[in-house]
Amino acid sequence: MVMLQFSAVATCTVLLSLAASSLAGDADMLQDVCVADLASPIKLNGFPCKAAITADDFFFAGLKNAGNTNNPAGSNVTAANVQSFPGVNTLGVSMARIDYAPGGQNPPHTHPRATEIIFVTQGILEVGFITTANKLFTKTVTVGDVFVFPRGLVHFQQNRGRGPASIIAGFNSQLQGTQVIATTLFAAAPPVPSDVLAKAFRIDNSQVDAIKAKFM
Repeated sequence: MVMLQFSAVATCTVLLSLAASSLAGDADMLQDVCVADLASPIKLNGFPCKAAITADDFFFAGLKNAGNTNNPAGSNVTAANVQSFPGVNTLGVSMARIDYAPGGQNPPHTHPRATEIIFVTQGILEVGFITTANKLFTKTVTVGDVFVFPRGLVHFQQNRGRGPASIIAGFNSQLQGTQVIATTLFAAAPPVPSDVLAKAFRIDNSQVDAIKAKFM
């Protein structure tokens, strides 16, 4: 009897482990294609399927050209996810092009729904991610190099060269989600109370308010 109980527990443990691993990316598709109907009023976990589709639904030309990096971060993300590329709906993949001015940065951020892998197409970048144990893994990458950022971990890229830089990024999600840490904390609406951030960062309320003003 004890052995049977042990076997049942072990079987349940394996099944739960398999179920957990299946949640590591987007849900499996149940049909050949399901082009996103972005105009549909129906709300569900993903997007409903469009009735009439064409080859253009599976085509995206937006990564050809460099993005405008004339902004405080000195970077620009051109996303090829389901919101701009409906054909990837239910396929569990998406891409992006990221351009950097000299000294430009893709600020510390996370993707809650995807691992990210990058391929450097121009320039020299310092890239890195931080584990939940606060261990930093960082590397200088150049043209042709590949680097991966595990799902959900805080990561960044910064142009260390004298000229522009660019990468192509791939994600194992149709819509990876992005939370830029500084923007999330200092530009939330409604705002995070200043005393909460002051205590978290061990600074004064006035310093928090000054940082918030920069993100308005």
